[in-house]
Amino acid sequence: MKIILVDEKHGASRSLIVRGWMKAALGLCLLGLPVLVGYYGYHLAQTLQFTVSAQALAEDMKTQKADLVRVREAAVSQLQALTIRLANLQARLIRLDALGERLTKAAGLDDGEFNFRDEPSVGGPEVDTGETEQIPDLISELDRLSALLDNRQQQLDLLDGILVQRQHHEEFAVEGRPVKVGYVSSGFGRRLDPFTGQVARHEGVDFATGTAGVNIFAVAAGIVTFAGESSGYGKVVKIDHGDGLETLYGHDQTLLVQEGDVVKKGQVIALSGSTGRTTGPHVHFEVHKNGRVVDPASYIRSTIR
Repeated sequence: MKIILVDEKHGASRSLIVRGWMKAALGLCLLGLPVLVGYYGYHLAQTLQFTVSAQALAEDMKTQKADLVRVREAAVSQLQALTIRLANLQARLIRLDALGERLTKAAGLDDGEFNFRDEPSVGGPEVDTGETEQIPDLISELDRLSALLDNRQQQLDLLDGILVQRQHHEEFAVEGRPVKVGYVSSGFGRRLDPFTGQVARHEGVDFATGTAGVNIFAVAAGIVTFAGESSGYGKVVKIDHGDGLETLYGHDQTLLVQEGDVVKKGQVIALSGSTGRTTGPHVHFEVHKNGRVVDPASYIRSTIR
């Protein structure tokens, strides 16, 4: 092989004859260089690709770690919220139990029927569904308390209904005395008339008050059907209590209600006096049932049980 070398400046040239091993070495260099460059270029590309992949993996791990932190914070927040809810339910249950026990005792009801101390009794055969459930203890406790609260609420609603009915009955039941002071000076039925001395019928009970101006109370809730002057009674108040019952309060000095007023049991409706046909300050008390005068004694002594 002959190689000619030319000098660019002077134009001179030289010839180089390559023989033997030099020819083989030159061929190896000319042919092996591209292969060597390709080999190292491939490995360089692989190294760069691995570096980029490693960086991407590191970024992905960083993102996943941040996501795990957020999930953990959310889980802790939810757990705290559930714990607070559990505490509130427990406090509410304690208050309901205490209220239920007080109402049961106040109403004089059977403690066995309204039991606010123990969990509600349940039972029945268990049927295996083949399913497995894993409920966290906190959720299970919340469900248990919710069931207890529902049970207590049902008992309280029933108890409230009983008390409302009883209160309604007590409020409108005619019972007791129309005055807190004084004594029975004349009973119901036949007596000697204080003005004529003749036998006459007394259609009420007289409560002597000693002085005028003593409070007169409604013995039951109702509606005032009359408040004014009436022959023989002087100033008088009549109250309709429903169920055919009406009460009358006569010889009053001052009337504190008007016709059409709704009065409560125990409300002061008048002040005692001696108006009308009377010998002194007292309250003439009558009870009318279905339009007929009846002896007030049984209503005066009556006690709601």
